[in-house]
Amino acid sequence: MAGVVESLLAELGFSLPAAPLPAANYVPVVRTGNLLFVSGQISKSPLGDEVMGKLGVDLSIEDGQKAARICAINILSQVKAAVGDLDNVVRVVRINGFVNSAPDFVDHPKVINGASDLLGQVLGEKGKHSRCALGVAALPFGVAVEIDAVIEVA
Repeated sequence: MAGVVESLLAELGFSLPAAPLPAANYVPVVRTGNLLFVSGQISKSPLGDEVMGKLGVDLSIEDGQKAARICAINILSQVKAAVGDLDNVVRVVRINGFVNSAPDFVDHPKVINGASDLLGQVLGEKGKHSRCALGVAALPFGVAVEIDAVIEVA
């Protein structure tokens, strides 16, 4: 049976996929004490959702926000795989968002809001976090966004 957080995700129209497998030589989550360090999750889902390309070239801010939401869903999938239930999240401590963007693109914060807004919607106060939003020249597989996270769990 789904917990509160997964029920909210479903109400918003999101499915939680199985946690994506690592694409290289790393682990998807490291737990130390009550903190989970979630490796970068890209805007490509095991469910087939993906946003590829470069913001300010072939993608709009809305496309970027969709990409960031996919990353947030993948982060939540990794957390569920690590602790079994998203209701065990105490707080999203920090996210770091990387936006594949043109050199003159300056709306990285608006793009990463796609993830921040979703985390706030499904986790409430526990979803409020510190963050950075950076533009980069390229991301793995040509995806639009990659986000990593630090999550406190019970």
